[in-house]
Amino acid sequence: MTRRELDAADITDPGLRTDYGVCRRLNARHGRTYFLATRLLPLERRSAVHALYGFARWADDIVDDLDKRLTPGERDLMLKRLEGDLAHALRTGGGAEPVVRAVADTAGRHGIAVDLFADFLASMRADLTVTDYPTYADLRAYMHGSAAVIGLQMLPVLGTVVPREEAAPHAAALGVAFQLTNFLRDVGEDLDRGRVYLPADLLAAHGVDRPLLEWSRRSGRRDPRIRAALVAAEALTRDVYREAEPGIAMLDPRVRPCIRTAFTLYGGILDAIARHDYTVLHHRAVVPRRRRAATAAAGVLKVARARWHAAPAADPAAPERKGPDRG
Repeated sequence: MTRRELDAADITDPGLRTDYGVCRRLNARHGRTYFLATRLLPLERRSAVHALYGFARWADDIVDDLDKRLTPGERDLMLKRLEGDLAHALRTGGGAEPVVRAVADTAGRHGIAVDLFADFLASMRADLTVTDYPTYADLRAYMHGSAAVIGLQMLPVLGTVVPREEAAPHAAALGVAFQLTNFLRDVGEDLDRGRVYLPADLLAAHGVDRPLLEWSRRSGRRDPRIRAALVAAEALTRDVYREAEPGIAMLDPRVRPCIRTAFTLYGGILDAIARHDYTVLHHRAVVPRRRRAATAAAGVLKVARARWHAAPAADPAAPERKGPDRG
């Protein structure tokens, strides 16, 4: 499938084909929900999405998942090198890392604004020193770079049936909705890293603070105040999904099934959190495999319908084509 995706995207340079392959493998390995939805895109759009995901994952790994002995200063230096490598690649098409060369090629092909990458890396750098957010407004400022820009980077790749600036707020909101979902799902894991992404004002409204979260994580015991705060965080997240949803109809009809599938699968994580009674400090909520498969299958049917309707109408002046004579 990789060869067909690259051929459809007119990516012919052997080195670049290898670079895009690295990004695709990163997406397949780490972004299960995202990768599944990406499979519903037209072939020629998939490589660009893999490149955007691969670059974002590479930067995120520098912040969180590389050698745990690295200091924040060492990680900051690695981010600066990545930023410099990207700037060089955007100017020249070169670059030291495969994910950088692929994403720079994608940015050039699709006219993705360079400042979106700068905003993204600024939020990644914030993760090295910022461990909590006093208000939801503070969190939204962080998520502009860490999530909203992902939606904005995707728009030129996906295509729209309205002016791009009309679809942009909804695309940004969808990125934020997905990240808020991850924050709610990963409260316990983020706490282990020393971070609390749920805004302090939301937690305090229900009598919750970091020490209470740490106690619950450490002891395995529950507290009704924590549950109430998590219910409120879920409601806030669903509000952002409602803000994002109208944007799906603004996209190219051929990509809507992909984005609708991602929308449904990520929303399913919220359903799983509620179904497990908000025990995210002790268990990771996941969408059951059968539900993921059923949602993907529904997406495949929508893709088929979209392609059918997008097919050019037959030329009425052309001679009728008959099937084989079975008589």
